[in-house]
Amino acid sequence: MKIIRTDEQLIKDIFKQIRDRGKLVNLSVRDVVRKIVQDVAARGDTALFKYTEKFDGVSLNVRSVEVSKGEIDKAVKYIEFADYDILKLAARRIEKFHKKQLVSSWIDSDEDGIDLGQLIRPLNRVGIYAPGGLATYPSTVLMAAIPAKVAGVSETILVTPAKDGKLNPLILAAAKLGGISRIFKIGGAQAVAALAYGTESIPSVDKIVGPGNVYVAAAKKMVYGQVGIDMIAGPSEIVVISDGTANPEIVAADLLSQAEHDEMASAILLTPKEDFARKVSSEIQIQLKNLDRESIATKAIKQFGMIILTRDMDEAIDIANKFAPEHLELMVEKPQQMLDKIINAGAVFLGYDTPEAVGDYMAGPNHILPTGGTARFSSPLGVYDFIKRTNVISFTGKSLKKYGDRIARFAELEGLDAHKRSVMVRLKKNT
Repeated sequence: MKIIRTDEQLIKDIFKQIRDRGKLVNLSVRDVVRKIVQDVAARGDTALFKYTEKFDGVSLNVRSVEVSKGEIDKAVKYIEFADYDILKLAARRIEKFHKKQLVSSWIDSDEDGIDLGQLIRPLNRVGIYAPGGLATYPSTVLMAAIPAKVAGVSETILVTPAKDGKLNPLILAAAKLGGISRIFKIGGAQAVAALAYGTESIPSVDKIVGPGNVYVAAAKKMVYGQVGIDMIAGPSEIVVISDGTANPEIVAADLLSQAEHDEMASAILLTPKEDFARKVSSEIQIQLKNLDRESIATKAIKQFGMIILTRDMDEAIDIANKFAPEHLELMVEKPQQMLDKIINAGAVFLGYDTPEAVGDYMAGPNHILPTGGTARFSSPLGVYDFIKRTNVISFTGKSLKKYGDRIARFAELEGLDAHKRSVMVRLKKNT
């Protein structure tokens, strides 16, 4: 794993390369995705089934595209009892955390004769995309479905690509635990298009959430405006800040936990301790040889992995804030004291005994996080992604009289005569 020293221009160039790694791929698939999205929007199921057979090798029709309750129940029976218990425990913890995010409608009396507030309403129907390519992620199904359920969404639609016409039993079990309403055996850009525009088999939704490959990300970006989306998820990334007190073996293991996701994943260590940096680099080489996904992790480390030697811990924090990583681990002696200085990160993991994997599966906070530096302005998926707010305004004749002349003048300043008249006609009647 390459070790570099801090240089302002070099760091800028490196971070630009890492942030843009997903965007560059999207550019190459944009035209393909546009054709798919437009075709599904125009021809519905005919196009949907055509692309599913072409890309996934699965022949579907109106009757076979949706997973039946019987299929779900049968699949769940194949799961080991202990494994199903793990899913249930994770679901309970995720639900417990997300219930803390609930907000209620409110109306307050701003002053005599004026009531102001907001109505909080759940979305009606939401589409959830679950990846099904190199790996299957039941944890992602739980992370997307449970906040929607907590928010009170009426109907949740899960789409995920099938292998040989079947879905992984763990995906189906997670969908059942998450309260998913309907499940469809489709994936890719065609699934996103179906959710956005609706087909004969699949109803259109109000919002699409969940990560996917570059084709899915490009499709979500393309249909935004027709439907809402959570975010454009890029390749996974982790930044570890260490003061040199952590075990190099543990730090290396955590960096590789993201590198094994895919060849575009990024893993970065920030530390002022050169001897420690070299020990971590050596550990990575040792551990890579024992990974099931060695080839994937090796390419990720080679392309987008590095150790940056900082002048001190303050510089390490500054660089991390500029990068705004998806996952940030503070592998330091007193992580709580450093937390106030963290401005930009999708999720922060404190101390030696909080690996990123804890957040992926069992902690409770959502693991669908902003990537590619978007943590500067974006947040993890949560209950707030499945609600909408409506402003409520109430004036009496007395309160309108108090502000009416100034409202009318404001409208006049903007050249909107009808706005002004809508106020003045009331003032005249109330005098």
